[in-house]
Formats: sequence, C-alpha cells, structure tokens
Amino acid sequence: MNDRRQENQDLFMNYIIDEAKRKQILLSLTTIDFSEILPNEHAGYEHEMLYVFGKDVNLLHRFGAGGDVVSIYIKFNKLESKYVIVISFHKQRHPLKYKFK
Repeated sequence: MNDRRQENQDLFMNYIIDEAKRKQILLSLTTIDFSEILPNEHAGYEHEMLYVFGKDVNLLHRFGAGGDVVSIYIKFNKLESKYVIVISFHKQRHPLKYKFK
C-alpha cells in the first residue's frame, strides 16, 4: 500500500484495520469484486498494468462507537518479477463498475 497517499492513511486512521483484517479482506477478493485493468500512468512504468477491485467491508470506527459498511477501493500492481504490490487501499471515491456482477 502506498502510504504517501492520504486516502490510504485516512482509512486506517478512521477505522480499526489491523494486519489480520487487511489480510482477510485481500484474501476474500473474488472475480465478482474485479472492476478493471488500468495502464500505469507514471513515467517509466507505462508497461505495467494495475488491477482494480472493490469490496464492501464491515469496519469498526477507531474513535466512537459502532461501525459502517465501507466500500473499499483496492488497486494492485503485478510486477514482471511476479510480485504483487497493493498500491491503493481506501474508501471508494465513486461507485465502481464491476466486470462480473
């Protein structure tokens, strides 16, 4: 996850998401959660493809009581070396269109 992006940080500041919860969310992704493939727009990385998923997840508020169902935007970068990096993990800014829903 790219910690330099404020949206990624905000999700973890506003909700209780530990490493186990993050892992559970990532491992629960299915083809139904797949949205799209985007080209990487950063200079020098145009050959890389980014994979976008969305997932509705029950999360507890970090401060205060209760929780919310939060629509999460998750973007992966699959590198040629076969490594997969999570580069976005935050609330969706707008509803995603899903390929298989």
